[in-house]
Amino acid sequence: MLEDLQVWVNGHLIPWSQATVHMMSHSFSRGSAMFDVFGIHRGKEGPVAFRMDKHLDRFYRSVELLEMRTNYTRDELKQAVAKVVKANKIGRGVVRITGYYSEQTIVTLVMDQDLDIAIFAIPETEDFKLNHAEPIRVCISKWRKLHPATVPVEAKACANYLNGMLSRKDAAERGFDLAIMLTTDGYVAEGAIESIFIVKDGVVKTPPLGNIVQSITRLSIIEATPSIGIQVREEQIVPQELLDADEIFTCHTGTKVTPVKQIEDRILRDVPGPVTSKIFRLMEDIINFRNKDFEHWFEPL
Repeated sequence: MLEDLQVWVNGHLIPWSQATVHMMSHSFSRGSAMFDVFGIHRGKEGPVAFRMDKHLDRFYRSVELLEMRTNYTRDELKQAVAKVVKANKIGRGVVRITGYYSEQTIVTLVMDQDLDIAIFAIPETEDFKLNHAEPIRVCISKWRKLHPATVPVEAKACANYLNGMLSRKDAAERGFDLAIMLTTDGYVAEGAIESIFIVKDGVVKTPPLGNIVQSITRLSIIEATPSIGIQVREEQIVPQELLDADEIFTCHTGTKVTPVKQIEDRILRDVPGPVTSKIFRLMEDIINFRNKDFEHWFEPL
């Protein structure tokens, strides 16, 4: 299936199998790639992108934080996204924009050139399910979230996800679906790719920015939830609050709300809980165009 797809690379559509770099490329050998991902949905008149402007804001912010540079403008990237989505006849799926250095290097650590850009448009399939919200089992990871004084953790840098990979491996080895990392100060941070929300006595809380990725799905939940009479607080969460929560749910680009049915050895009852259920329905209504208040979040391609 993937072999039939086209990839936009530096202004040209090429076959999926040709979207490669040398193993001694800087981004492969030094981990100097960055990316952003957002959803594509079936609109009434064709494919639409979910909050593409916000995702492009984050893409350019990552470029800035990593002290990289690109000569592609926002409009050029939007046109490229539309081109590759249409070329691959994507209905529901995701777009991944990757910035990388393809130049081969043996000892060079700092590059002085513009990023290469590749844009992938990948359709939903049986093996790649989106909005799959089956309740999950989570634990607290033995690995801590990268400290923002060591690398810019809000940047979508590929190298940062080694941290998440280790936390997910830790979870799997312990029989859980994912692990929640704490900050080096001991507060709740996030999962490998997931933002974390807890509910206690009807109040929704999520960790503040500073130690986590600026998730657009997280932002969307924070912005949309007040429309159904529920407020979301951004504040530090200690592990005991996580363990004592009435409800827990996660979110990421692929699944807007995923309820948690177990945290460590504690089984949560009535999952999804009432608050999680309301937020789940809200986000489902938004991405299925049943909520007119947030139609502006979708951009036609």
